Amino acid sequence: MARSTTGRSRFKIQRSLGVELPGLGKAGALERRPYGPGQHGNKRKKISDFAVRMKEKQKLRYHYGLREGQLVNYVKKAKKDKSQAWMDSLLITLERRLVNVVFRLNWAPSMLAAYQMVSHGHVLVNGKKISVAGYTVQKNDVITLTERGYASLNFQQAKATPRLPSVPACYTMDEKSAKLVDLPLPSDIPFEYAGQLVTEYYWKVKP
Repeated sequence: MARSTTGRSRFKIQRSLGVELPGLGKAGALERRPYGPGQHGNKRKKISDFAVRMKEKQKLRYHYGLREGQLVNYVKKAKKDKSQAWMDSLLITLERRLVNVVFRLNWAPSMLAAYQMVSHGHVLVNGKKISVAGYTVQKNDVITLTERGYASLNFQQAKATPRLPSVPACYTMDEKSAKLVDLPLPSDIPFEYAGQLVTEYYWKVKP
């Protein structure tokens, strides 16, 4: 998990990228100040093509709570998958990280909170406790929480005020469990991004 950020810096990150990233758990960043941080944030600035591509890549990194090296490793693995466009493969894999699954199920108010729940041993996959945030959930896996997980402040907060409006259709759910019945789709990503720009940013990365 990437280094945690304060509420203030999470607002700055979203303003600088020009998009709200649900994984950061801080809504309203663009409503409060719909331009970049700093005293010159509301002035038009010329931005290079490289910077444009990097901003798109940063959306993925910050939303999913990854270090750059982790994201590059996921890119390398995705490029080895010849069955589909590597960008689609990358997004499907990122969506199936256990920490993201907990967040997407609205069981945690942010990706950081989901990470805490996983690392503290509150998450079960097929009845087995998994404490690795990057564990890849497979089709037909059943995800539940321990009793401590259901009683946790993170879970209670997420249920009271869900960060996301809905759960992706690739999951079936009942009150206390969820099952991944199909692979997520790139269109399930809960924020706007330009996949082609991310592809261009990482074009030199070899599988």
